[in-house]
Amino acid sequence: MMESILPETPLEGGLLGRAQYWFACFFALGWTGVAGAGVLVPLVLGQPSCPLCVVQRMFMLLAATGAAYIVRTALRHGTVTGRDYMTGWGLALVAVAAGSFASWRQAVPHVLPGGGGHGREVFGLHPDVWAWVLFQASAVAVGVVLASAHATADRAVPTAGPGPHRTAGLLALWLLGLVTAVSAAAVFLQEGFHWFLPDDPRRYEFFHDLRTLGG
Repeated sequence: MMESILPETPLEGGLLGRAQYWFACFFALGWTGVAGAGVLVPLVLGQPSCPLCVVQRMFMLLAATGAAYIVRTALRHGTVTGRDYMTGWGLALVAVAAGSFASWRQAVPHVLPGGGGHGREVFGLHPDVWAWVLFQASAVAVGVVLASAHATADRAVPTAGPGPHRTAGLLALWLLGLVTAVSAAAVFLQEGFHWFLPDDPRRYEFFHDLRTLGG
């Protein structure tokens, strides 16, 4: 008895599939850039980040990781399934929701005592307020792309060979990895050999601890 071998159905292309991929790249790069600025600006100004700032930065990188999951899937397989979209954007949605609460907690001192703006104002608003705005906008954007994921799933994305799609995807992944490593190192230097960060940090505890041990 001979078995018929059916040829594999080629993946469909389309503008929507590529648009969803580009959005994932820009989403990952955008949040990575914001988190990177959150690491570099305090270093330049000599003002260590407060604990809530560190928490917000962690959720920024987690949101970027959700989009990076989609990017990595497209780079490996040339397509993204509906399940992959749900996994990646679901992770990003959890991150922006938690990050939104953390930034709100810091920006609204009259609602929850102990909050307050940290850092210099940018265009009249503290950085934590801007973070809250970005988290809220990202939640809306993720909801929109999730609602349209059924139309973009299983569409071919030209990431196999050299080109702008592959270049942008690799850039997003490598930059996210670099900023995550730098952020982790900055937190370690700021925390030193202590379990918790001080509420109002004035120095990098790691170097202070080294000087204490050396003295």
